[in-house]
Amino acid sequence: MKLLFHALVKFVLGLVLIGLLLFLPAFTFDYFGAWLFLGLLFIPMLIMGTVLFIKAPALLEKRLNNREKEKAQQGVIALSGLLFPVGFVLSALDFRFGWSRVPLWLVALASFLFLIGYAMYAEVMRENAYLSRVVEVQEGQKVISTGLYGIVRHPMYLATLLMFLPLPLILGSFWGLLPFALYPVVTVIRIINEEKVLTEGLNGYAEYKTKVKYRLIPFVW
Repeated sequence: MKLLFHALVKFVLGLVLIGLLLFLPAFTFDYFGAWLFLGLLFIPMLIMGTVLFIKAPALLEKRLNNREKEKAQQGVIALSGLLFPVGFVLSALDFRFGWSRVPLWLVALASFLFLIGYAMYAEVMRENAYLSRVVEVQEGQKVISTGLYGIVRHPMYLATLLMFLPLPLILGSFWGLLPFALYPVVTVIRIINEEKVLTEGLNGYAEYKTKVKYRLIPFVW
């Protein structure tokens, strides 16, 4: 019951906070992009959370923990904590004042990429029971090298790139792309530090890096 309460509180607070960051600057509830994004984000989140609560409560508990111990990761989290609100508010202001107009076909494409990223994210959680939100080596942790982990070493971050980079387009804003363009930089910094921690503390990870050469994008990096 404690886990259920914690999950529900985080879900509701996240919904309210993002809603405020979108609807207050837009100064209206008649904001299709905001409702579309909230639906794309929170409906799958509710379904995924319910499945995890029933079938993998330990993994759900890990996903709810975001207390980073690594100083480098604390800086990354702080930067992300600034990047997303700025992106949301800027996109909402763009909608309010009509600075840019995103064609419907591009909104649809961005929504499709977001859902592809979400599906990949869910698959990564299915494959990796050690998938914590914080960078750490857990007791009894093993290297996962199957499925998406056989293609790139950090498929979860690839999934988040597919989700978050087109996010401002879902909100109907080109200007909102500016702060979100920093997200790949944040991701690269997080990956470099995470690999250092895993190489030093997780048995077999150094060998895994020689087998799966690409960190994030196949044939690129």
